[in-house]
Amino acid sequence: MADTYDLIVLGSGPGGYVAAIRGAQLGLKVAIVERERLGGICLNWGCIPTKALLRTSEIYHYMTHAGDYGLKADNIGFDLAKIVDRSRKVSGQLNAGVKGLMKKNKITVVEGFGTITAKGKLSVKQGNGTVDLEAKHILVATGARARDLPFAKADGKRIWTYRHAMVPEVMPTKLLVIGSGAIGVEFASFYNDMGADVTIVEMLPRILPVEDEEVSAFMEKRLTKDGIKIVTGAALEKIDTGADGVKATIKGKDGKSTTEDYSHVIVAIGIVPNTEEIGLEKLGVTTERGHIKVDGFGRTNVEGIYAIGDVTGAPWLAHKASHEGIVCVEKLAGGNPHPFETWNIPGCTYSRPQVASVGLTEAKAKEAGRDIKVGKFPFIGNGKAIALGEADGFIKTVFDAKTGELLGAHMVGAEVTELIQGYVVARQLETTEHELMETVFAHPTLSEMMHESVLGAYGRAIHF
Repeated sequence: MADTYDLIVLGSGPGGYVAAIRGAQLGLKVAIVERERLGGICLNWGCIPTKALLRTSEIYHYMTHAGDYGLKADNIGFDLAKIVDRSRKVSGQLNAGVKGLMKKNKITVVEGFGTITAKGKLSVKQGNGTVDLEAKHILVATGARARDLPFAKADGKRIWTYRHAMVPEVMPTKLLVIGSGAIGVEFASFYNDMGADVTIVEMLPRILPVEDEEVSAFMEKRLTKDGIKIVTGAALEKIDTGADGVKATIKGKDGKSTTEDYSHVIVAIGIVPNTEEIGLEKLGVTTERGHIKVDGFGRTNVEGIYAIGDVTGAPWLAHKASHEGIVCVEKLAGGNPHPFETWNIPGCTYSRPQVASVGLTEAKAKEAGRDIKVGKFPFIGNGKAIALGEADGFIKTVFDAKTGELLGAHMVGAEVTELIQGYVVARQLETTEHELMETVFAHPTLSEMMHESVLGAYGRAIHF
């Protein structure tokens, strides 16, 4: 006889486990099904362990530039195995934390590969056996995986996905990164700071193509200055793998092809949703390019089947998945939450320097027909940034000239992934330029640049 629940969550990433907890808080009997490790890709192989690696490379960068701060550091080096071990321990600590949260909230954890066999029914394969579960509501939160090159599958030796790049057995000497989204730029930044010779190849005309054009231009200039070779408007035509490395043939924007040797390649060209073999086709759940179509409450076209997170489409971000999960569960539990929307989801890239943004870029605001005011303030004008030795970067704000609505904010520089939340809160509260101008910002802080950028949009900047 099948175990019966109010809600079964398929997948325990930041969308799935958060949805399960919220369901338990609302009094639902909840089970969560996971085929690998609690916390999903983000906690185990994505957001968290990569930040541990990037923290290591940041400290290493400061050590190698100790003289800039009046310090002396000799015989600087690193132990790659220990770097990887620290990253894995950070991930393991948080995985244990999620296990504790499941126990605290009395959520049943079922290990194995789950398949929806019928409305309200799910079968979990465990070794040679299966466990049958039933629930009124089944929430799909199976996430996504790295997209492979069709002509060069990742082998974990010379051609890596992000998972391989997080646990290297050797440090690459000459690294090719295919793709310049957040993942590609973060790994390029990490390996460059650790001493590898790094090249980024991007098919589109600029790196970080979803960001504001000025941010992209700044990052290309800064990363190039730091020693990373960047090739845009280019396509990877062929990869030949050998025992000692790879030969990559790249067609440039001028139409000419060149072939170079690299020790390793990281493929960061996007993701593929995990929708295969979980029973969606049999039930008739509508998908588009593999992504499950849902409404603002995570409801699919099949009653009782819901979906959240990467499996539902862009933006492919952990915090998006978590919020989707909360909205979905509150609705199915009888609540009346606001439908989920993507207009105010921040995006962050944790490279050195960092990039963060929310809302419309200047170009998108103009395309939408908005009459806009734009403010921009450089890090070099901020006392805290200069004191930190981090005077590169800027903060840019975009306002509706008629209403004062904050349409978007775009940042590049030290700690901007922390600063961006101020603008996210402001947009959520529908704050206008007036409230932001009247707000007092502590001194000396990096956040003062946020104030100055707002003032600058209206010709009132004080320090620039």
